Amino acid sequence: MPFDSKKLLGTVSRNIVQRRRALKWSQQDLAERSAVSRRMIGMIEGGESNVSLATLGHIAAAFHLTFSELVNDQVAPGDGVHPDKGIQLWQGSRPGTKVDLLQSFPASRTVELWKWTIAPGDRYQGEPDLPGYREMVYVLRGELTLEREAGTEVLKAGDSLAFPSDSPYAFANTGKGSLSFILNVVA
Repeated sequence: MPFDSKKLLGTVSRNIVQRRRALKWSQQDLAERSAVSRRMIGMIEGGESNVSLATLGHIAAAFHLTFSELVNDQVAPGDGVHPDKGIQLWQGSRPGTKVDLLQSFPASRTVELWKWTIAPGDRYQGEPDLPGYREMVYVLRGELTLEREAGTEVLKAGDSLAFPSDSPYAFANTGKGSLSFILNVVA
């Protein structure tokens, strides 16, 4: 089934409005708790914004939800179980580049498991997560070029790396073949 960003945004918008109203929060309350601007909250709720994964992560954390609970209409809050095939959350500019959230579950801290596939020549520009977040990558196939303020590193199949994700970073495929890697996000 092809990726439908409008359907995903509609689900996210609906989930945010329902959760915010259930908590009797205004958009400003959510903005303050999530460190996301009130204007951006309004745009997301209105289905007008192509929101970043990091912004959705901030909103999920403010609600004390897992990422999958925020973006999926098939999971009840608190369930934390994700469908077997995951949910596609991002499509790159080239065919074959996508991000799938595989699993997410509540823990004493939130842990998320993602599978990334990036086509040759494509990249994903990540936004900083909240302080204290860390990401761990494990390359399954190809070469991952990880761009961070601390420098650029190339990871090959079988390589792994953990890094704080509270500053800008990018995942790029500068090679000639397809790139697949597993990403764990720990909040």
